[in-house]
Amino acid sequence: MTGPVIEAEGLGKRYGRGRGQAQGQGRGWALRDCSFQLPAGRVCALVGPNGAGKSTLLALAAGLLRPTEGAIRGPGRDRLAYVAQDKPLYPQLTVDETLRMGAELNPGRWDAATARRIVTDGGLDPTTRVRALSGGQRTRVALALALAKRPELLLLDEPMADLDPLARHQLMGALMADAAEHGTSVVMSSHILTELEGACDHLLLVDGGRIRLGGPIDDLLAAHTLLTGPVADLAPHTVVESRTTGRQLTALIRAQGRVDGPWETAEPTLEELLLAHLRSPQAPTLLTEGATA
Repeated sequence: MTGPVIEAEGLGKRYGRGRGQAQGQGRGWALRDCSFQLPAGRVCALVGPNGAGKSTLLALAAGLLRPTEGAIRGPGRDRLAYVAQDKPLYPQLTVDETLRMGAELNPGRWDAATARRIVTDGGLDPTTRVRALSGGQRTRVALALALAKRPELLLLDEPMADLDPLARHQLMGALMADAAEHGTSVVMSSHILTELEGACDHLLLVDGGRIRLGGPIDDLLAAHTLLTGPVADLAPHTVVESRTTGRQLTALIRAQGRVDGPWETAEPTLEELLLAHLRSPQAPTLLTEGATA
């Protein structure tokens, strides 16, 4: 597909309202006033602290929740796949029965060879019931169902949390290779930044129920400069975060013109960029041109 695979405008989701709480008050909002778009074909890292709204955003994109306000547009349910944190599967079914169910529910789109390969690579016995599988094994079955559906959009909520490091590396490699081969758009939340940095080319940072950063990772990194040197005035630059130790200044800025001064400059790493923004919730939002709805 061409154009954005997801587009949100003024998106908000609220979970309930306490007694005496007036309509429109902020408490209870998991997301509020989110506007962004994700170009098709991207592998997007969805990051943020616990409770930031990541799972809510994925469930809204999957069509499992209705927005309280605004709108979100994307592929229909027959053209997307969603793997939730708890990997809900039917415990009484065997692995083989689970895959057969996937084939029956997705006629005309099911890739049986992909499903079988992912399960076989994990050494799973197809006659084992789902309730007898470990958390990591259930993850593998859930990802087999999702990929074999051949979705245009794949939504993954902490998909590798149950896997050991070796299995995580192997399955992530298989997932990224499959997405690249078929042009699948992927949105994946994770707290493991090294896992995302090597796999993703797009970023959405959610914090406090809103999008703080959005766009291609290379563009976002290039828009920031890491400064170290003596304490000095940083005007006219936009300061995301600054810390002083003795007479030494370390700051992450968005440069406004040339960076003049007695500083050493470098492009930040993805981890440095994200941590600086998370430590500075009042830093201005930045969405690149391609990420702006």
